[in-house]
Amino acid sequence: MESATNITNISQVIIDTINNLLGTLFSSIDNSVYDILDKLTFIDMDILDYSFLGKLFNQNSANGLLVIANSLLLAVCVYYCFKLLYAHFTGIQIERPYQFVFKLLIFGIFINCSLFIVEFFIYFPTLIDATIRQIGEMILGQEISFSTLINNLNSVITVDAKSINVFSFEGIVKSLTSVSFISLIFSYSLRYVMIKVFILLTPFALISLINTSTSWFFKSWLKVFLSLLFMQIFISLILIIALSLDFASNEIISKILIIGSLYALIKANYFVQQFVGGISTDVSQNLRFLRSRNNI
Repeated sequence: MESATNITNISQVIIDTINNLLGTLFSSIDNSVYDILDKLTFIDMDILDYSFLGKLFNQNSANGLLVIANSLLLAVCVYYCFKLLYAHFTGIQIERPYQFVFKLLIFGIFINCSLFIVEFFIYFPTLIDATIRQIGEMILGQEISFSTLINNLNSVITVDAKSINVFSFEGIVKSLTSVSFISLIFSYSLRYVMIKVFILLTPFALISLINTSTSWFFKSWLKVFLSLLFMQIFISLILIIALSLDFASNEIISKILIIGSLYALIKANYFVQQFVGGISTDVSQNLRFLRSRNNI
């Protein structure tokens, strides 16, 4: 009898320890992701760090991207001259010189104005996103952001390390929400980095338009870049739906819908990818791909 009591006490101590550890972890996650997710997701013109990009896109910089881009532009010009000379001997039809020179001048201007073109691409998605969130705020009477979502979640799902029970339904829901927020941080941080990478690729994407055989690179760049930018518009719409849920209700269906909303936020990139194409920012999917490649 005493042995059974000891086993029960040990089991309870283990359960309490697990609950306290996970409760502390969940509280830490919630307190950490308040501003991180909003900054990573709702990008604006601040992503154009002019102290860094201004040097790279500076025409007078000896080690900037535009120096490399203009060198490639000169290389394309030399290539066309050899191609034109070769065409005189073989009779192969190629682009006329005045057409090539016209394209060279036009795209030369575009390449040296790459930073302004990037600003144009970023401005309109952020403007649409800000408008959608402002309309949602007027309708719901609360800010459309991850900070608001986390506050609402905490009002119905306890974050107290001493009272949470991860072996209850509410504890499972809290565990899923915390894991979802971690997944969102990895996914949206990858998106943030990829946007900066595609900003740096802008001059080279414009150069590829000069030749029809390389224009596919610009089309791919444009599709991926726009899908990454417009992703936050889709996220704003999901947040409006999520924040319109009845967080004050203790019904199980409300908590299940909350999990569904978080899952939709995680899969936002997948949905955009299905609509307009682009690349995946799902970290778990990319890790599975890398493991499968290593097993080959």
